[in-house]
Amino acid sequence: MKGIQDTSSKTYRQLMGNGLRYEIPKFQRDYTWESEQWDDLWQDIKSLLMNEESEHYMGYLVLQTSNNKNFLIIDGQQRLTTLSILILATLKCLKDLVESGVDAEKNHRRKENLQNSYIGYVDPVTLISNNKLKLNRNSEDYYKQHLVLLRDLPLRNTNSSEKHMRECLMWYYDKIKKDFKTGEELAAFIDNIVDKLFFTVIEVTDQINAFKVFETLNARGVQLSSSDLLKNYLFSVVDETNPHISEIEELENIWNSIVGKLGEQKFEDYLRYYWNSENKTVGKKNLFKSIKINISTKEKVFALVRNLRDTADIYIAIQNPDDVTWNTNIEIRESLRELKLFQIRQTNSLLMAGYKNLDTNAFKKLVKTCSIISFRYNIIGGLNPNAQEEVYNSIALKINVNKQFSVQDFQSIYISDINFENDFSTKEFKNTSRNHKIVKYILSKIEGYKYQNEISPESDLYTIEHILPESADESWGMSQESINRSVFRIGNLTLLEKKLNKGADVLRYSDKADFFNKSNSRITNSLSENYESWSEEKISARQRDLAKDAKSIWRIQELR
Repeated sequence: MKGIQDTSSKTYRQLMGNGLRYEIPKFQRDYTWESEQWDDLWQDIKSLLMNEESEHYMGYLVLQTSNNKNFLIIDGQQRLTTLSILILATLKCLKDLVESGVDAEKNHRRKENLQNSYIGYVDPVTLISNNKLKLNRNSEDYYKQHLVLLRDLPLRNTNSSEKHMRECLMWYYDKIKKDFKTGEELAAFIDNIVDKLFFTVIEVTDQINAFKVFETLNARGVQLSSSDLLKNYLFSVVDETNPHISEIEELENIWNSIVGKLGEQKFEDYLRYYWNSENKTVGKKNLFKSIKINISTKEKVFALVRNLRDTADIYIAIQNPDDVTWNTNIEIRESLRELKLFQIRQTNSLLMAGYKNLDTNAFKKLVKTCSIISFRYNIIGGLNPNAQEEVYNSIALKINVNKQFSVQDFQSIYISDINFENDFSTKEFKNTSRNHKIVKYILSKIEGYKYQNEISPESDLYTIEHILPESADESWGMSQESINRSVFRIGNLTLLEKKLNKGADVLRYSDKADFFNKSNSRITNSLSENYESWSEEKISARQRDLAKDAKSIWRIQELR
C-alpha cells in the first residue's frame, strides 16, 4: 500500500534496541488493561517458559515515523505499556534482592542492564529518566516519576490510567516474585521472553496512511482503533492553539459523551454516515483525509464534535425501529423495521439529514420511499448497493439546503414496474434464517393486500412451507433439474401454521391440500381452489400472479 514505509516481524528485543524511541500520542486513549488481559499475557508467557510454544504472536503494531528512530504508536499502546510494566515489576524484584543484600552487586548490575536495555537510562544524580517509551498526557508523569523510578506508588489522587498501571505493576510483581527467587532466574526470565514475543510491525509516514491501514485491516477482520487516531488528530488541532485546560476538558467530555451514546454501535461507521450526511460522499479509505482537509481549526473541531454528539441519538434511533423516538410514528417504525430486515445501511446518511431537516410527514415519506426502493433494488433486483450511495448523498445535501426533497430525485435507482415484475417472477430464496424472515414478510404483505387478512411477519405461529419439499424426488413427476429450479422459488412458498406444517411435511400435493385448507392464511387455503396439481409450470404461474400483487404493494406512484 502506498504510504506504508515498512512491514516486518520484530521481537520485543528488536523493538527496544538500537536507541529507538516510542511515544503514545498525547491524546490517545489511556491505559485500560485489567487483570483479565494481564492474565492472558501471563499464561501465554508461561507457555513459552515451559516450552509449550516456541514463540508468541502479539499482533499488529502500527507505528508512524519520519526518521526510523522516533515512532508514534498509532495502535498497540496497551500491549507495549503492559510489557514495559511487566519488566518494571521484574526490576522491582531485583531491587528487593539488592536492598536485602542478596548478591547485591551482581543483582544491581542485572537491574541496571535490564533497565537500560528495555526501559531507558536514569541519570544517577538528577534521577531524571530518559525512557524508551513515552505515554500519553494522563499517564506519562506517573510512569516517569513513580513506576520507572520504582518509588512507592501513591494510592490517592490518581486518575483511572494511573490506577490501572499501579495495579498492573503489583499484579505482575506478585506473580514474578513467587515464580523467580534469584537474580539469575529473574534476568533469565526477561532474556527469554524478549526473543519469543513478536509483533507484525507496520510503519507509515503520516496519519492519513495510518487511517488507511486501519480501514484495510478492519475490513479483513482485524479490529484496530481508527477512532483513536481521529481523536488524537482533532485534539492536537486544539492543542496547537495553547488552549485553556477547560477547553481540552470540554472536548474530552463531548468525546466521551459521543462514545457513551453509541454503545455497541461502531464509532467509525457512525462517523462516516454522519460525514456523508453533511458532505459529498467519501469512502472509508478517504474519510480521514477528507476530515483532515476540512477540519483544520479549533472552531471547526468543536463544531464537528458537538454535531457528532447531537446527531448520535438520531443515528441510534434510525438503527433501532423500537427506539422510543418512533413511539408515536408507527408508519416510520414499520419502514425502519423493513430497512433493518433488508439489512440496508446505505440510507443512513440520507435519513440522518432527513430527520434533522424535514417535518414528520416529509420524513415519513422519505423513509417509506427508501424502503420501497430497497425492496425493489436490493432484495428482488439484487443490484450493487454501492451505486445507491451517491444518489442518497446528493438527496441528503439537497435536503440540508432546501429542507425538502422530491421523489423524482430517486428515479435513477427506482426499478421500473416491468423490470420489477420480471425480477420477482423468477426470484429464489435459499433456505437461510434471513431469507426465512424476508419471505414471511413478503407473503404477509401480499396476504394483507390481496385478502385484507393481517398476519404479522414476526408471528411465531406461522412458518414457511415449501409446497414442493426440499427433499422432493422424481416421484413428484418432475425431473431433478426441474425440482432444483423450483424448490426455492417464491411461487413454491407459502405461509402455514407450524402445527399444520408439521403434519404436511413431505406429503404429496394432494395430501397436503387437507392441511392447506385448514390454514387461516388465504394465500394458502386458496391453493387447492386454484391448482389441482403441482408442477414447475404451476409454480411459475403462481409466482407471476404474486409478482402482479407485489408490483402494486411496493410501488411509488410518482415514479415509473
